[in-house]
This record gives sequence, C-alpha cells and structure tokens, in this order.
Amino acid sequence: MKKALAVLAFLAVVAAGVFYGLTAPNRLSAEEIDALPTGDALKGETVFWAGGCASCHSAPGAKGDAKLVLSGGHELKTPFGIFRSPNISPHADAGIGNWSPADFANAMLKGTSPNGSHYYPAFPYTSYARMTPGDVVDLFAYILTLPKSDQVAADHSLGFPFNIRRGLGLWKRVFLSPDPVVDLATSDAQVLRGQYLVEGPGHCGACHTPRNLAGGAVLSNWLGGGPAPEGDGRIPNITPHESGIGSWSAAEIAESLKTGFTPSFDSFGSSMVAVQENMARLTEADRAAIAAYLKAIKPVASAK
Repeated sequence: MKKALAVLAFLAVVAAGVFYGLTAPNRLSAEEIDALPTGDALKGETVFWAGGCASCHSAPGAKGDAKLVLSGGHELKTPFGIFRSPNISPHADAGIGNWSPADFANAMLKGTSPNGSHYYPAFPYTSYARMTPGDVVDLFAYILTLPKSDQVAADHSLGFPFNIRRGLGLWKRVFLSPDPVVDLATSDAQVLRGQYLVEGPGHCGACHTPRNLAGGAVLSNWLGGGPAPEGDGRIPNITPHESGIGSWSAAEIAESLKTGFTPSFDSFGSSMVAVQENMARLTEADRAAIAAYLKAIKPVASAK
C-alpha cells in the first residue's frame, strides 16, 4: 500500500512538473529584446488607429479627444466571464508609464505581463503577435505621449477554472502563432500590406471569425462572421462570398471604411462604428490595401 502511494505521489509530482513547464509564460529572448528599435511616436499614431486601441481602452462613451485618455473600463461579457479593459495610459502607477519597451513588446507579441503572468486573450495578442517589433515599439512611443489617467480599472470577473491564468499557457500553445492566417501566394505589395493590417494590428478576425468552445478562432472559416462575442446579435461575413461582401468592389470596401456607409447607403452599426472611425484615420492607401486583401481571401459561407 505504501509503495502504491509512493508511486502515485511520484506521478503527481511528475505531472505537476510537466504542467508547470507546458504552461510557463513565454517571453522575447534577450537577442530579440536587444534588437528592438527605438520607437517613433509619429509612426506609432498610425499603428494606434489601425489597432483600435481607443475603442477598448478609452473610457466607455468617450468622444473626441477624450478617446485619447486610455483609462480603460470597457466590459466584454463572454461565456467565460466578464473581461474589463485596463488602464494603458502613461500613468506610472495606474497605467503603463513604468513599463519598458520590452515589457510592452512581451505583452503585445507574447501575451505576457511584466510580472510574468499570462494575459487573457480578450486582449487580442493572438493578432498582435503578427506585428513587426518596429510597429510595436512605435505604438508604445505614441501611447507615452498621451494624457495620463489615475483611474484603476476593475479586475475581470471570472469563475473557476477560467480564473487560473496559468492554464492559458496550454491555450497559447494551440492558438497563439505569429504565422500569417492565409497563404495568399502573392507578391502583390498592396495585398500583403492589407494582410498585415487585417491579420495583425487591425485584429479583424477577433470579431469576424467564429470561435470554438475553447475560445479559439476557427481559421477554416476565417472572417466568415458568426455570433457576436457578447452573445447579442451577429458579426457579418466580410469574405468575398455571396453571403458576405462578395458583391462589393474593392473601391466600395475602401470607401465604406472611410465613410461608414455601405454601397447600399446603409450605415455601420454596433461596435463597427468605432472600428470605422479608426479606419477613417488611416491613409487612403492603407484602406485600399485592406480592401484588396478582403477581395483576395477565400470566400466562405457565413458561419452559423
């Protein structure tokens, strides 16, 4: 009996060690950190709007210049619980004013906090992982120029086992990758720029791609729409399928991102309003690139 218990105890220790190793947060290597360039705030402003940072991290209901105060507080209600966006203003205590560029890069590219814990993927680092380190540090440089807020956002409200962050290490092994989602097999610079914007900072797939029971994106139905993340309504299909935006021309897609009106003169609604307002701040060339990518990807039927 004692021998059996000893064997069970040994196996439990081994299993705990394996779990600990498999779930360890990943960080940039020392070589990757040393290679980070100096951030350019002017370039970072473009990344800021492409990434829609203000849509989640400004105060709920903020308009105009108030959207540049990144005090956090937005709630995302999901089947896993309620996620709340944090303060990412340059405030030293309430925000990220004491972070280094490496801290910010680890958060964006690895989903790992400065204290070494996993971030929940409500923060769309699964998309940001495809960004270039240069764009990441440019974004950080721009955020540091914005107003400070001392508001401390409330923590997430999650039940067991979702409140155990360590388990996200296994989730990341399955769903976190810096690889492009779509193999476009093209050298067209405009399409590739659009791919980068959509799959990376724009994180369009975070809403427009259905998710499985584990909360991972179903890449076989990339951008095919599906139930809204908060369970209220549906997110539209934005592939060139007839059930999506297949009838829209590239010029019409680009124009809709600029104006907020569809080719049939309907207007965007719900959370897409804020997205479109961000897209309107991009250059004509970048909006055209996004449109070119959306016309180049595989058409898929709208997800059920």
